[in-house]
Amino acid sequence: MTKPLVVVTGATGKTGGAVVDQLLARDVPVRAVVRTRDARSAALDRRGVETVVADMFDPDQMTSALSGAQRAYFLPAFHPYMIQAAVTFAVAARTARLEAIVQMGQWLSHPAHPAIMTRQTWLMDRLFAELRGISHTIINPGMFADNFLRTMDFAALLGVFPVLTGAGRAAPVSNEDMARVVAAVLMAPERHAGMTYRPTGPALLSGHDMAKVVARMVQHPVLPVNLPFWMFRKVAQQQKIDPLQISGFRFYVEEMKRGAFEFEGGVNAVVQDLTGAPAESFEVTAARYAAMPFARQTLVNRLKAFAKFNMTPFYPGYDLDTWDRQAGFPTPANPTLSIDNERWRADHSRLTASQPSRVPA
Repeated sequence: MTKPLVVVTGATGKTGGAVVDQLLARDVPVRAVVRTRDARSAALDRRGVETVVADMFDPDQMTSALSGAQRAYFLPAFHPYMIQAAVTFAVAARTARLEAIVQMGQWLSHPAHPAIMTRQTWLMDRLFAELRGISHTIINPGMFADNFLRTMDFAALLGVFPVLTGAGRAAPVSNEDMARVVAAVLMAPERHAGMTYRPTGPALLSGHDMAKVVARMVQHPVLPVNLPFWMFRKVAQQQKIDPLQISGFRFYVEEMKRGAFEFEGGVNAVVQDLTGAPAESFEVTAARYAAMPFARQTLVNRLKAFAKFNMTPFYPGYDLDTWDRQAGFPTPANPTLSIDNERWRADHSRLTASQPSRVPA
């Protein structure tokens, strides 16, 4: 039987790349949409992936990129005009007559959230749901394990683990598990049409719990350090992180402190039910990060981490309110965090109840 051609956007990124891995392991033909030809696209070519350069904001280019394909994984463009890219993709999907779209969403998605990306995600969710004749499934994760393990170098090399979220807890899910869920849906989209799935890790953890896990993985003591967000803004500017990302992340940190990611138990068995294997533990994910080159316990890495850590206080931090105003983002009349919004809580109570084989908290 001929297998469907699947288009993957964001194929050189973390979840997109993991989706490509899962599809190739199933011998499914993959077409990767990339922004430019570079070493990452060349690596995909060598693995037998068809790579297509296309502008996510250009309807003609996206229609061409989707032409002849049957299914797609849509990872939203990380851009202030993400919603325009989503509309472009939706128009192209109709023109190219896709049969199924699996879309990366967001657990916090609601129309009055203070983060522009979260408000646009809510619009995107509804946009794709209105594509009649195209099977549509939302993958709706909370906090990614990657969010907490980007500072693995500080833990491995300096013995400190920054904690921004206080005592708040989440069940962080790995990129690989999200990709396994996406691939499972893409293999049988008709069974999952109209569904929203929230893949989680197997346990709720606070930042301090994660520090204990990380200490075991790097095999030496690690001190959890409660980092104020004003200091994190300095880290972000030092590391040249896109201010758009930090603009939203400040609210996500507060959501975790307030319990949004442990709402209605915060843990389920979506990964197990859809893929046949349980979600990997935070220990397994952390061990993978501890083995990465940036976290290896070498003298050169220690010197780099020490210099980066000690230079942080001397960097200016992003002025996020000014940045938002200068960007000219539209703002809701009454912005609310998800956890404080009655509509969000009611919708997400129903969503939680609909998840397969829910695991008791």
